[in-house]
Order: sequence, then structure tokens, then C-alpha cells
Amino acid sequence: MNLRTLRYFVAIADAGSLSAAAAAIPIAQPALTRQLRDLEADLGVQLLMRLPRGVRLTQAGVTLYEAAQRILKEADRVRQQLARKLDEGRATVVLGVPPTLSRIMLPGLFEQSLANLPEIELKTREAFTPTLLDWLERGLIDMAVVTNPESNRPVNLMPLLGEPFALVSHARMKMRTTVSLSQLERIPLLMTSLHHGLVEQQLRPMGKKLEVRALIDSVDSIREMVIRGKWATIMPVSVFKEAGADPDIVMSEITGVQLNRLLVLAWRREPQNNQAMGLIKDMVEQQFGRLISTGTFSLGTAQAQA
Repeated sequence: MNLRTLRYFVAIADAGSLSAAAAAIPIAQPALTRQLRDLEADLGVQLLMRLPRGVRLTQAGVTLYEAAQRILKEADRVRQQLARKLDEGRATVVLGVPPTLSRIMLPGLFEQSLANLPEIELKTREAFTPTLLDWLERGLIDMAVVTNPESNRPVNLMPLLGEPFALVSHARMKMRTTVSLSQLERIPLLMTSLHHGLVEQQLRPMGKKLEVRALIDSVDSIREMVIRGKWATIMPVSVFKEAGADPDIVMSEITGVQLNRLLVLAWRREPQNNQAMGLIKDMVEQQFGRLISTGTFSLGTAQAQA
């Protein structure tokens, strides 16, 4: 039994059939069948029941499937750690960023890093908060900007800012600059799963519910559909305020409730390179300070200077 065989077994269980798994990996189906037969012979148990359509895990198969997932996750974590040590002369920091922030945050962050920290290789990975936190705990990334993380996570958390949500639509929909909760309930929306969950949680005590026509976990797709003029969404205000934003986009303040998200910087409690991570952490804070000063996270154009 080796890691490759375990990956094949997990792929078969996830796909539900040998043919689907062979196409997904990809590998010839006879070779995949032989790998499975050898694994069952090695363990001395039947792992899968062959059905007229597909396969089903036996009880032994369920036990191995759960163990294989843990083993493969640990193997991935070790592989990532070893890869980072190949270039000992240059520290590497991997930063996770949600898709709502990548356009407005990463260009400035990379420019600053390349100019001021040539000894640090900054890498980034983009995903929504649940995936970022999973990567962080598994050691696949070193730090991440996340939204409303649970306080019981085994990571360090530092709040960055609270950002309001706005109703975003095209001028052709003729939305006013302020929208009440009663009006909001009647507007068909497109939303990401994460933002829908956050907003619904804040509306639930008030007995309000959104009319969400589709949950689309692609910020770019929702942005494009709103720009086309037929749909509205509820998004953090910064998503539609980057340079070059469509001038016909209308961001309406939602009255009667303060809908917002909390952006938090999270990092592993036992980092591989404290100094490099500390420098990138400072740089992330500086970038947020710059964006705050230009009004990126507020409904207005720019915040008044103190």
C-alpha cells in the first residue's frame, strides 16, 4: 500500500464508479481495476461492492477511506513544508486572499514586496474563507485574510476592519441610493454562498429573508451579470470600487440594519519563518491602511482626513 494507491482508492470512492474515477485521474480503467484488486489483496478485505451501476464502499472500505483522507492530507502538508525548504537562501511566505479582495489588494502588495523585500518570496492563493482556513490549518498557506472566522480556530487572529455590505445594481434597474429592509426583501438577488450566509445571519433576528435567485460562488461572474444590467447583488462595497469600475453601477445603502463583514488576518501559531511572516504581516496592514484612506471600504468616495 502506497500513497498513489490510496489516492486511486479515494478517487474511486468519490467518483462512485471505476470508469468515472479512471476518467478523472486520468488512468486506464484496467490499470485502475488492477490497483484496486492489489490493494484489497494486500489488506485481505473487500473494500468495494460492485453494483450494476457503480460501486459502494463496504464497512472496511469506509474505515480505509476515512484513514486515507487523513494520511493524504498529512502527506500534502509534509510535501509543502519540504518544498519551502528547497531554497534556504530565500524565505517564502504563502498568503491566502479571498476573491473579493484580490483585485484591490494584491497589485499594491506585490509591488511593495518586490521593491522592499527582495529576500522574501511572496506567493498567494485565492479562495473563500472556509477553504483558506482549512489550508491554513493544514499548513498549505502561512497566513490569510479571512471573513468572520470562528474564534475557536487553532490560528492567531487579528481584526483588520469592518466593511459594510451594499445593494449593488446597474443604473437601468433604477434603484435608489438607499433601500429599506422591506424593499430589499422583494429584490431578486445573486449572491455567493459565504455572503448569503453572513447577511442572512444578521437579518434572522429581525425576521427578514432575502429573495436569492441563485448562489454563485464566483465574484467575477456575479460582477459581470450585475454590469449587464439585469441583476442585483449584496456585496462588500470594495468589490465594485476598484479602478475602472463601471460608472453605471449603483451602490445603495441598506437602511434599518448594519450589514457588514469583519476582515481578519489569520496566521499559523507555529510559523516556519517568524521574521518573514512578520514583515509580510506589516505590509498587509499597510496596504489596508492605504485602502481605508482612499475610501475603498466605505460607501463614500474617500474618508475625511483627520
